[in-house]
Amino acid sequence: MSTESAPALIVLHASDNVAVARVALAANTEIELPGGTATLRVHEAIGAGHKVALRAVARGEVVLKYGQPIGVASTPIAAGEHVHVHNLEMNREAPPRPARATPVPLAANREPATFEGFVRSDGRVGTRNYIGVLSTVNCSATVCKAIAQAFGSETLAAFPGVDGVVAITHGSGCGMSAEGEGLELLRRTLRGYASHPNFAAVVLIGLGCEVNQVDPLVQGLEATARERVHTLTIQEAGGTREAIERGQQLVRELAGQAAAAQRSTVALSHLVVGLQCGGSDGYSGISANPALGAAVDLLVQHGGTAILSETPEIYGAEHLLTARAASPEVAEQLQERLRWWQAYAARHGAQLDNNPSPGNKAGGITTILEKSLGAVAKGGSSTLNEVLEYAQPVRSHGLVFMDTPGYDPVSATGQVAGGANLICFTTGRGSTYGCKPTPSLKLATNTPLFQRMHLDMDFNAGAIVEGTQTVGEAGEALFQLMLDTASGRRTLSEQHGLGDNEFVPWQLGAVM
Repeated sequence: MSTESAPALIVLHASDNVAVARVALAANTEIELPGGTATLRVHEAIGAGHKVALRAVARGEVVLKYGQPIGVASTPIAAGEHVHVHNLEMNREAPPRPARATPVPLAANREPATFEGFVRSDGRVGTRNYIGVLSTVNCSATVCKAIAQAFGSETLAAFPGVDGVVAITHGSGCGMSAEGEGLELLRRTLRGYASHPNFAAVVLIGLGCEVNQVDPLVQGLEATARERVHTLTIQEAGGTREAIERGQQLVRELAGQAAAAQRSTVALSHLVVGLQCGGSDGYSGISANPALGAAVDLLVQHGGTAILSETPEIYGAEHLLTARAASPEVAEQLQERLRWWQAYAARHGAQLDNNPSPGNKAGGITTILEKSLGAVAKGGSSTLNEVLEYAQPVRSHGLVFMDTPGYDPVSATGQVAGGANLICFTTGRGSTYGCKPTPSLKLATNTPLFQRMHLDMDFNAGAIVEGTQTVGEAGEALFQLMLDTASGRRTLSEQHGLGDNEFVPWQLGAVM
């Protein structure tokens, strides 16, 4: 279908009483409905990606999109009227929860896919070959950054094959209880980075007197990971300048060893992809997220792993995941995490339906139900095999869920700590997220965004909106891009040197 002949409205399900404007619509224009059997007069200007009523909707009536409730009409809505925050509100009653369903089996009719990766001593596989300089505490962050900054492109030219030296710093590590969830969560996250296969080696740097001490942090690592971790404390080194000098010398030695690493052909079971969406718009659940879901189904079919996350942003759509959980226990684990989040939000005087953000609303998303229904599409149609807590190591294959906040840097940090060696990040408004040491592919939901931010967007799903590409075709193309990126093709954020400041661990517990 050509762009010119594609219908002006996108109807996503036969039961829907709203459609999505494929392009901006002028007021008082007659629009032919998909199928060509009827027309609709648009009463007011409708922005691209926004919703328009297909028929009259009474006050209090449920509004359906994707064949699912996204809220109720707060006022009577006429056919052809713009449907958004002025006349659609959150339905605080839980949406219908269908019985558990068996996921559609994926056809295994392909040759097993592979990629070119760095096989580490513990058998895990990296998609990149970095040296990491990690701080145990904010007090050592400046030293970590000074060490990494000494290894610019000219210095690294002496170590071909090393992708870079990354400082992983944060704002915590002290002023916290020596016991409890706050310290445990930070340590679990740091251990996940310290043992990440995209790091050939790691230098862990502390001040010396912090709560998050170096030795207990290292001792919590598996033996194979401890072999790649080297430690340094500023106080024992004699001070800041001495620690920087010693750290640079150590990194230089480690870079020489890392330069000897070579890529080799490995099974796709070694690819772990973190799924993210940020700066979503009205097209997210129509184009980029379903395309990513189609690519995820191919990934799972070939033995790979995908991590769906952002628990507050599946709120109201979790029934679509529990319906295809591997067991009732897995379904209950996901429901338990939603209950925890509802209680957590209530303790702070908030509600989970405080979403969407202003940018989401400007792009056409009205309620958290609508946002969540689009967000879960990233997970494709595969069985949900496991539910993990934040930054827990991902051990199983297939589709898994990790409990994280919806805030993208915090969420992606947990996924990388869990082992994600590739990130796929969908955006409709224009997120520029980088994620060293893990490459981050940015997937645009619409062509105008892809063209406007062409130096940031790696993939254009806008052809789905335009009717020139199917979701399946886009998924196939994205799957190949994922393989190429895992094999060394640099993302645009990598080409521009982005991704050094996105390590943001989830902070829980008292700051004292």
